[in-house]
Amino acid sequence: MTQKKLSLDAAMDTALAAVKAAGDAALRHFRTGVRIEHKQDRSPVTVADREAEAAALDVIGKAFPDHAILGEETGLRPGEGQSRWIIDPIDGTRGFIRGGKAWGPLVALELGGRMVAGAMAIPAEGRCYWAAEGKGAYRDGERLHLTEVKDWSQATLSLGELQNLLAPPYREDVLELVGTCEAARCEGDLVGCAMLLDGRADAWLEAGVRIWDLAPLKVLVEEAGGRFTNFSGRNVVDEASSIASNGHVHEHLIETLNRKESL
Repeated sequence: MTQKKLSLDAAMDTALAAVKAAGDAALRHFRTGVRIEHKQDRSPVTVADREAEAAALDVIGKAFPDHAILGEETGLRPGEGQSRWIIDPIDGTRGFIRGGKAWGPLVALELGGRMVAGAMAIPAEGRCYWAAEGKGAYRDGERLHLTEVKDWSQATLSLGELQNLLAPPYREDVLELVGTCEAARCEGDLVGCAMLLDGRADAWLEAGVRIWDLAPLKVLVEEAGGRFTNFSGRNVVDEASSIASNGHVHEHLIETLNRKESL
């Protein structure tokens, strides 16, 4: 076994351990009426976010002490080389605060600008997902495979943050996709992508988020057999826009989203 394979195995295991630790930390505050603060961008934050990030940082720091880490709450901790871990301790803090279940931690390892391993958890439902480049994608130990739907008229579309997707310049194109598929759902945050990974949707759209909201999703989707690009079709994790799909409907999404000057 090569060193690269050993590193990816260790990275995948670490990402999974980190989201489990973060999820456990957050669950201790779930539905307890935690005090809400607001950051400069007016997004909410609680002690649960901070303790969840601390738990993930502890796991990653012990496994890869020389790696850089970017956390939503703690910012960038410099490291050596081209490796950087990216952490969102609770994706979906608003849902967490209101007692919903659509929230959870996201953790990824970026190597030279490429997401090579990652994990996410939905702690209130006991679900964990993990993947690494060339290793496959898994949910609770079962290998993930996306749907085989090819006809957009038979597809289910999962939508991310509607305020961003239905604002200019995306609104008309997104509404066309919603109006021409078989069904559209909006569960929000990481659960929106989980719908694709679980086979309950054939595509997922997101826009106007931050790198930590997306970091592990690309490797999860691709290792499950799908595609992950921005709206223009570039194979990147783009904070402005993201398409994830089973691969079969991806070109239709790109074509529709680029009929007008959308970017």
